[in-house]
Order: sequence, then C-alpha cells, then structure tokens
Amino acid sequence: MATLTITLPAEKWAQLQEKAKRYQVAPEELLRVSLEELLSRPDEDFQQAMEHVLTKNAELYRRLATG
Repeated sequence: MATLTITLPAEKWAQLQEKAKRYQVAPEELLRVSLEELLSRPDEDFQQAMEHVLTKNAELYRRLATG
C-alpha cells in the first residue's frame, strides 16, 4: 500500500471535514473511498463508445443470439 500526501486550501479542508462528519467517517477514509470509486469507474469516452457500438449493432446481436 502507498501513502499519499496532498495539500488542500483551508476552505476545502473544512468542506471535507464537514462531509466526513456527516457520513461519520474520518476525512482520510472519505477521500480513500472516493478515490477508489473514481478509479473503478470506466473511462467516460470508452463508456460512450461502448454504448454507441452496442446500440448501433443491437439488431445484429439479436439475430446472432437467436441463430
């Protein structure tokens, strides 16, 4: 596991602390979970391209599936 140090303006730190308090977690834990969520999402461009291909070829996939 790696350790990351970041610098936040006081205003952003206060906002982070408030959100963490609302969710009843430490600010560091909120950041860790948020970062994991961000990194687990598919890239938006890839997602859009995939949806386009699936929509464009939906009829073909239906015909292939029914044989």
